Amino acid sequence: MSDPRLFHPWGTAGGADDPLLITPELAGWRYSGLRVIHLPPGGRRVLATGDHEVAVIPLAGGLTVETEGRRFELAGRESVFTAVPDFAYVPRDAELRLSAAHGCEVALASARATRRLDPAYGPAAGVPVEVRGAGRATRQANNLLTPDAFDADKLVVCEILTPDGNWSSFPPHKHDEASAHEVVNEEIYFFRVAGRDGRTPDREGFGLHRTYTADGSIDETVTVRDGDVFLVPRGYHGPCVATPGHHLYYLNVMAGPAAERAMLACDDPAHHWVRDSWAGQPVDPRCPLTSPPAPDGGIR
Repeated sequence: MSDPRLFHPWGTAGGADDPLLITPELAGWRYSGLRVIHLPPGGRRVLATGDHEVAVIPLAGGLTVETEGRRFELAGRESVFTAVPDFAYVPRDAELRLSAAHGCEVALASARATRRLDPAYGPAAGVPVEVRGAGRATRQANNLLTPDAFDADKLVVCEILTPDGNWSSFPPHKHDEASAHEVVNEEIYFFRVAGRDGRTPDREGFGLHRTYTADGSIDETVTVRDGDVFLVPRGYHGPCVATPGHHLYYLNVMAGPAAERAMLACDDPAHHWVRDSWAGQPVDPRCPLTSPPAPDGGIR
């Protein structure tokens, strides 16, 4: 039986109006949060960011974001398996207005923040797309709000896409201690699983995720389906496994107490050697699975 404090299947961690609402209070930590909103055609929502900075990330469809006198038209994408997204950054202590003429599904990744930055737009063409690993550990990273890619106070956001049959988030790694080689970050994994067409998410397929600590106080290996969430308060996490026939996506939301954002982590010493083995393996040619939309609205 999985730990209900850490693993939240789709539909079990929603609010009154939203299918997914992970707050620091629900997670039992201080910083990281995630909300998923469905807007019907013509739908509108008005939200207050409070003491959280927010990244508005289209999951399916496009939308308009208005805040602080700024208006951002997010082109979005058909699904997380078809394109790299554009996004908007909204600071703490702001009113956030969302509207979607044709309907959309949107993720609001958030972090409790101290500094107040200006609203900003992140174009899809400006998102660094990285191919990591090799062989069956090849995967794609879309670095949306990573420290070197986009400015924020605490919030770190990236997307990982794993081709069917591959492994990602490996070697297992942790970021729960402050040291010269590690920075404390709470982390949310929000999973999407592609259906048989490789483009449309559905809950027919599944993947696997593992999180554990050296002392055994956390030892979780879970089956993840489309929309499920796993919270990582501490410990080694990885691998994530995409089963044959189903690409796996996850949105990683991270934040922590460090004065400056960083993604420093330590591998499990028992598995660090795997990194060295990649030098002799070919990169899976399927990666990257997605790219920014073309100017004509198609996919590059």
